[in-house]
Amino acid sequence: MDIRRATTVTELLAAGHLYDAPPREEWAARFLAADGHVLLVAYVDGAPAGFVSGIEMLHPDKGTEMCLYELAVDAPFRRRGIGRALTLALVDIARERGCYDLWVGVEGDDEAALATYRSAGAGNGERFTMLTWEFGNGASQ
Repeated sequence: MDIRRATTVTELLAAGHLYDAPPREEWAARFLAADGHVLLVAYVDGAPAGFVSGIEMLHPDKGTEMCLYELAVDAPFRRRGIGRALTLALVDIARERGCYDLWVGVEGDDEAALATYRSAGAGNGERFTMLTWEFGNGASQ
């Protein structure tokens, strides 16, 4: 397995089978152009097998933290440590970039995600409820 940071639209599009919906070239370009956006791809035998994305968030009184936005591993490659390795690689980048922490929101019954993140050193944070405003202009459009 080889983990590399995606730096081109071509790399992001080539990993499209790992996303929830087909990627759009325009959005891939915007993602790469945005400061603080990170997407790492795990390759097995040269093919994308998983990815993790992170987004830095900066606040005047807190400094910078990283949100682990999404983690996915292709079904044939699960339970091989790829998700853990991707998570640890993002943790390393967050530390290198001076983030004071890295966090991820996980549904309470997502045992696979919880096990992956805990195996990479994450602890239970504060309990919170996430509320969402949906505008209808996302990936399903």
